[in-house]
Amino acid sequence: MRARRRRNRPSVVVVTGASGGVGRATARAFAARGADLALLARGHKGLEAAAAEVRRAGGAALPLTVDVADHRAVTAAADRIEEVFGAVDVWVNNAFTGLFAPFVEIEPEEFRRVTEVTYLGYVYATHAALSRMLPRDHGTIVQVGSALAYRGIPLQSAYCGAKHAIQGWNESLRCELLHQGSKVRTTMVQLPALNTPQFGWVLNRMSRRPRPVAPIYEPELAARAIVHAAEHPRRREYWVGGSTVATLLANAVAPGLLDRYLARTGYDAQLTDDPSAPLDPVNLWHPVDDDSGRDYGAHGRFGPGAHVHGPQLWLSEHRTTTVAAGAAVAAAAVAALRTRMDHGRQGR
Repeated sequence: MRARRRRNRPSVVVVTGASGGVGRATARAFAARGADLALLARGHKGLEAAAAEVRRAGGAALPLTVDVADHRAVTAAADRIEEVFGAVDVWVNNAFTGLFAPFVEIEPEEFRRVTEVTYLGYVYATHAALSRMLPRDHGTIVQVGSALAYRGIPLQSAYCGAKHAIQGWNESLRCELLHQGSKVRTTMVQLPALNTPQFGWVLNRMSRRPRPVAPIYEPELAARAIVHAAEHPRRREYWVGGSTVATLLANAVAPGLLDRYLARTGYDAQLTDDPSAPLDPVNLWHPVDDDSGRDYGAHGRFGPGAHVHGPQLWLSEHRTTTVAAGAAVAAAAVAALRTRMDHGRQGR
């Protein structure tokens, strides 16, 4: 009877960073499946708008104002969620912050802040989730990652460092769960560049405004992958977007070549032609969607040309085909990099 009630009741899903971008789209995607959603983020207006969308999509919503860098606040939120909804089935870690600047221009406190939110926020939330899931021997944790969990790029050293840390820590955790024979699962979803609001509120020390590196995908593609990963958590990770596959496999094959290529192209690829301004919003220390701000929604300003669908998501869901396709993409990416590097040397 207990198992039957668990199957029949709505799933209880927690999403951190739920007020905007991928978290916002993910909350809507789970709500469309009838889940009860606990929404964690700092900004009041974004949270309330996200909760309204969840309810319109058919789910129940519990918005909670939480800074995931505060482990006590995360633990208190987990207690509140289970008081309202009962046992958590799925916990999605997605909250992050970042900045655009060369490493030497980042203040130590700024680097620490990015690390505490983007890396330790995942650690604290996972600890809170596991302390409740392990005694029940039930639950899934989805870590939202990035191609930058494997491949560092210029101007985002703090973010890349945090994503690399998540990757290594989550592998260690997964090994421990397997050793224990636990039915609690953890999986990771590695995402490509996305059209989210982060590029409109990230701390930026460059003379031009930041942008995602093309090809750009809409956050709904990421949301579909996260929902699929939550429903199929035995896979250790999912790669979303052909650019993610190309980047990760090219980095495995020719990382030094990729270093030199990104040194030449990585700055311009991440900057628009628009000059930055002193009054551009910054969310590193305070949310920009608080009571004095506005709701930014799920999408950024790079919608024209952004991809809603990606064939690689289907390939990731069908692993056998993915291996062959990914190897071909990686080979093509390495060949293209070599050609560009050769042309660059000839033009000097």
